[in-house]
Amino acid sequence: QVQPVESGGGLVQAGGSLRLSCAASGRRYSSYAMGWFRQAPGKERDFVAAISWSGGYKYYADFVEGRFTISRNNAANTAYLQMDNLKPEDTGTYYCAATSISGRRPADGEFDSWGQGMQVTVGT
Repeated sequence: QVQPVESGGGLVQAGGSLRLSCAASGRRYSSYAMGWFRQAPGKERDFVAAISWSGGYKYYADFVEGRFTISRNNAANTAYLQMDNLKPEDTGTYYCAATSISGRRPADGEFDSWGQGMQVTVGT
């Protein structure tokens, strides 16, 4: 199975930007849809965005409000989340995940290969 590893998180002020990367090892990386999730302390994990194996289909949570862009570069075995106009409520632990489900949008519970998470903090 693939092993996602996140990078690019950190501290940024409201209105700033971050670019998260998810490097996924494994020979079959390009056959996996990739997703980003986040979780604030004491809250449930939320779906943020997902992208199909080909990059042709992208999905976003409503709270993204056009501020984030998910992409992938299969030659580099890497998925990205460009986050612009960040808000304090975007603060949380961000996770990259993968699923072998294809042909449709995967449900959250169908992502079964997870990174360890990465902190994103947006100050005021």
